[in-house]
Amino acid sequence: MTRSESLMLASLALTFPAATLAGQPDWSHPMPVHVDLSSFKFAPATIRLKAGQPVLLHLVNASSGGHDFTAKDFFAAASVRSSDAAKISKGSIEVAGHQSAEVALVPKAGRYSLRCSHAFHSTLGMKGTILVQ
Repeated sequence: MTRSESLMLASLALTFPAATLAGQPDWSHPMPVHVDLSSFKFAPATIRLKAGQPVLLHLVNASSGGHDFTAKDFFAAASVRSSDAAKISKGSIEVAGHQSAEVALVPKAGRYSLRCSHAFHSTLGMKGTILVQ
């Protein structure tokens, strides 16, 4: 390796964290995305994200009853931070009444359906869309 190649690699290592160079997302600064779950809606109902940009979904259930954030295709396409993968079961994150949950992920471009899978919740309006561009 030449001296100039060594200097270039050293410069890249200073510019990009080691995890990014290894192909892993940089989880140190994910974009926070706050979503309220209440009876019977998501706020916002349309969640807009950038493809390839790490995000931290902060889900807050303001109601006394349980809700979930079900987006099977969205979670299947996304790269979820390994320490958060267990929070997602069958494409859904359960959030008990007056509780919150956080999940970091890197979304993939697409349009995804969002709903609460609890009995009749989506029928009563608890549904939305995740748009990733």
